Amino acid sequence: MRKVEIFPHEQKWAQMFQEESEKLKTVFKDEIIHVYHIGSTAIPTIYAKPIIDIMVEVTNICKVDKFTSKMEELGYESHGEYGIPNRRFFSKGGDNRTHHVHIFEHGNGEIDRHLAFRDFMIAHPEEALKYSQLKQTLAEKFPTSIAMYIEGKNDYIKAIDKKASKLRRTN
Repeated sequence: MRKVEIFPHEQKWAQMFQEESEKLKTVFKDEIIHVYHIGSTAIPTIYAKPIIDIMVEVTNICKVDKFTSKMEELGYESHGEYGIPNRRFFSKGGDNRTHHVHIFEHGNGEIDRHLAFRDFMIAHPEEALKYSQLKQTLAEKFPTSIAMYIEGKNDYIKAIDKKASKLRRTN
């Protein structure tokens, strides 16, 4: 069972992203266009589950599947699309996850959505604080239900996605 635990932001998360990013570059080599640190661990000042979310932008999503065994050698488990079409998702650490890798092909709208959310939260600390407080409340309310924790954040995330997308289009 995955416990829902969140912690204050830690500086080491950026370093953990950098280290894992380098490992991913050795796996995917020329397929990689860019590697991004996303999710709550990429937003300074907010509470987060200590799982480093990494988004990899690749030239061709279909070619990603041939690297599954190399990802497994790094300790990752492959989950296929995992609910998002045209994504490849990998997790590391089993029930005590340390990393999530979300892989999208260049041009996929999910790339902009994730980056817009992250950048909006960094640029709007008052919204980041609200999000952090929501996460803390949900973690206390649902300490043994990751599904309920995620569902509890859903409406807030969608609202921020709309604001972030609108702001990104006007800039």
